[in-house]
Amino acid sequence: MKKIKYLAILGLLIFSISLANFFYMNRATENLLYNSVDEIPFRTYGVVLGTSKYMVGGGINRYYENRIIAANALYKAGKIKYILVSGDNMVKSYNEPKQMKASLVELGIPSDKIFEDFAGRRTLDSVIRANQVFGLDTFTLISQEFHNVRGTFLAKEKGIDVIGFNAEDVKTSRMKIKNLSREMLARVKARLDLIFGVAPEVLGNKISLPH
Repeated sequence: MKKIKYLAILGLLIFSISLANFFYMNRATENLLYNSVDEIPFRTYGVVLGTSKYMVGGGINRYYENRIIAANALYKAGKIKYILVSGDNMVKSYNEPKQMKASLVELGIPSDKIFEDFAGRRTLDSVIRANQVFGLDTFTLISQEFHNVRGTFLAKEKGIDVIGFNAEDVKTSRMKIKNLSREMLARVKARLDLIFGVAPEVLGNKISLPH
C-alpha cells in the first residue's frame, strides 16, 4: 500500500510540474503570438513548421492544410517576403518540405521565394537551424498556437528574435484532449532540451539565403 501511495504522489507531482511548465510557456510567449494578419509585424522570413500532409488513416491533415493557408495569407499580405519550409526528410519516401513547397506554389507563391530545410526533424531543430544554418536572426514561425508557444519559447531562450503567427487550429474535442496531453509532454521535453543543451540532430554547413 505504501508503494502505491508513493507512486501516486510521484505521479501527481510529475503531472503538477508538467502542467505548471505548460502554463508558464503560455505566459512567457503571449506577447509574441499573433492571430491577425493585419496586426502582425513584418518579418523578412516566415518559417513554416512541418507536419505530414496526410492523415494516417487517409485524407489531408488539417493541421498541415491550415499552416499552408496561414503562410500564404502572410505572404500575400506582404507580411513576409520569403518562406522557409522546415520539416522531416529522414527517408527518401517522406519529404515534408517538398510537400509544403509544392502546396505553396499551387497557391501562387513563386518557387524562388520558398526555401527548404530538410532537417527540421523537431521544433528545436527547425528553430536553431533557421538561425545557425540559414542565418536568420529574426523570423515569423507559422504553425498552430500550441506549437508556436513551444517554438517561440525555445527561440527566446536561445536568444533568437522570433514571433509566431497562429494558423487555425483543428477544433474537435478528441483532438484537443489528444493535443493537450501530447503538448504537455513535448513542453517538458523542450525544457529538458534547454537544460541539457541538446543540439539539433543535423547542423552541417551554413546556407546563404537572400534578404
